[in-house]
Amino acid sequence: MRIDLASAPGNPERPNEDWLSAAIPAVGGGVLVALDGVTPPPGEVGCTHGVPWFAARLGGRLTELSGSRRDMPLDRILAESIRDTADAHRQTCDLSHVRTPQATVVLVRWDEAYVEHLVLSDSVLLLQDSEGAVTAVLDDRLDRIPRALLRTTASADALRNREGGFFTAAADPAVAARAVTGRVPRERVRALAALTDGASRWTDTFREGDWAECLAVLRKEGAQGLIGRVRALESDPQRTPVRGKRHDDASAAYAEL
Repeated sequence: MRIDLASAPGNPERPNEDWLSAAIPAVGGGVLVALDGVTPPPGEVGCTHGVPWFAARLGGRLTELSGSRRDMPLDRILAESIRDTADAHRQTCDLSHVRTPQATVVLVRWDEAYVEHLVLSDSVLLLQDSEGAVTAVLDDRLDRIPRALLRTTASADALRNREGGFFTAAADPAVAARAVTGRVPRERVRALAALTDGASRWTDTFREGDWAECLAVLRKEGAQGLIGRVRALESDPQRTPVRGKRHDDASAAYAEL
C-alpha cells in the first residue's frame, strides 16, 4: 500500500483552511479524509475560532471514528462528527449564522472487502478500477446552480445548505444525508485520490487533462507534483484568470491499494 499526501496554502500569509489525514487502523484497511474549509467574507461570522480550527476538529473526529467504528456507515460518521464539532463551540459561538465555519468533505474507508466513500460539496474523489479506468465521484449540486445566482455573497448564502442549493458540513448533522455515498468491492479498486478544488483545477478549470490523466500525474509525480503544476498554471500570464481566488488552498491525497 502506498499513500501520499500534500497540501499548500493559497496565500503563504494566511492559514491553510484545508485538512488532510490518512490512517491505517490496527484492524487493517485504511482511511483518507480531505476537507476544504470555506473561506468566509470579511465581517462577522458568529464564531471566534475560525475555519482552520473547525477543519482540524471535524477532520480529526472523522479520522478517529472512521478508523475505530467500522460498524458505522460513513454518513452516520459524518453526522456524528459534525455534531461533536458543533458541541465543542456551541456555548461560545452563533452556529445559526449562515457563514458559521464549514467545509467540503471527501471521506474514504477500505478494508479487505470493500472501499466505502462519501463526498459532500465540490471536492473530488477519483477511483481507478482494476482495468485502469478512472471514475470521478462528484457532488455536483454547486455546478448545477447558474453562475449568475452565485455572483454576490448574499445570493450564494441564500443557496447555502438549502433545498435547491448546495450543502456543506457546518453545524447541522442532517446534511450528512445529502452526501454522495457508495461502496465498491476492494478487488475492483486499484487506486484512489481525494482532491480539494484548489488541486482539482488541473482538470476542471485548466483542462490540462481528464481525470485519468490527473490520476496518472499523482501516480508519477506525487501529490506535491500535481499541486506544483496547478501553481504554475495559475501564475501563467497567458492563462485566463481563475474565477474567484487565483491561488486557492490546494490539497491532494493518493492511495494505491
